[in-house]
Amino acid sequence: MKLQLLLVTALSCLRPSSPQDGAWQPPMTPVFNFEGLLEGLENSSYDLTVGNSVVICVVCCMAKRRSSTDIYLTHLALADLLFGFTLLFWGVDIHYGWIFGNGMCKFLSGLQEASEYSSVFLLACISVDRHLAIVKATRVKSPRRPVVTVTCAAVWLVAMLLALPTVIQRRHMSTEDLDYDICYEDKDENTDRLFVAMGVMHQVLGFFLPLGIMTVCYSSTLVTLYHRHNRQKQKAIRVILAVVFAFIVCWLPYNVVLLIKLLINSSLVEERLCETRYSLEAAYSVTKVLAFVHCAVNPVLYAFIGVKFRNRLLTVCHKRGLISSTLLATFKKGSVSSVGSTRSRNSSVTL
Repeated sequence: MKLQLLLVTALSCLRPSSPQDGAWQPPMTPVFNFEGLLEGLENSSYDLTVGNSVVICVVCCMAKRRSSTDIYLTHLALADLLFGFTLLFWGVDIHYGWIFGNGMCKFLSGLQEASEYSSVFLLACISVDRHLAIVKATRVKSPRRPVVTVTCAAVWLVAMLLALPTVIQRRHMSTEDLDYDICYEDKDENTDRLFVAMGVMHQVLGFFLPLGIMTVCYSSTLVTLYHRHNRQKQKAIRVILAVVFAFIVCWLPYNVVLLIKLLINSSLVEERLCETRYSLEAAYSVTKVLAFVHCAVNPVLYAFIGVKFRNRLLTVCHKRGLISSTLLATFKKGSVSSVGSTRSRNSSVTL
């Protein structure tokens, strides 16, 4: 299968774009397969499932004590969990080609796109929520639960609408040369501009806009924390820097490669060398896995690192008989309230 996938890229360099002209180049996204890629997908899927499932379980067990941040964390964990669900199918695709048919090709492509948009939008919402809880704590009330719920519903609706073009353009196809099936974006010369517009929209809405919101909100939060005399502020500052750093490291390389790939595939930048296209696909696959990893990191950065969440997790484990009362008391004894949780009862975050 590895040799077949490598041949796909080579063949695609040699063929024009229309199946009617007798020399067809499938406008697909071939997967650069190497030993670590499948392992990376499997590990990412496992980590996504475990970490985000724990977050959802703990928040759901909190019943009436859910804060605005808890609601955002639940939806973020759900988005990342759905994203991880799609990775299982792409892992099978790497080994055996696309064996799930046209309907699943469209559905899973759309689900992955929608969950990706939802995840980054919710990260931006959490940054705003933290900003209100810390910077505006004395002037602005934290959003009430109905407002946060409506915001999350709007995030999912917008994400699904943005994923619709992907659902429409994705299709399943059998390749005669390599004798296996693929799930790819069906395009021709008439849809090049549409693909460029979609790509630009994905870059702006799926990366630069959330990054801008996070940068503004967290920068203001950092300034506020810096001028406070609190022994927990250094930890809070490190958490903020880790959140922004992880987002940039995981998503920036992927979006840069995606932009280059978009320009070349749309013929706005001419590149005829197969070696360049092959290297680009390799970089695309590597950076895509790196972006996947961020969804597994989210539970650690936004939930497990917080004292309040850890105490709730321990309480849930105790109620399920997983840990003893003595061990629960030992863990909770040294717990120190975080800066954000001392400033506002509406925030369960570390800050």
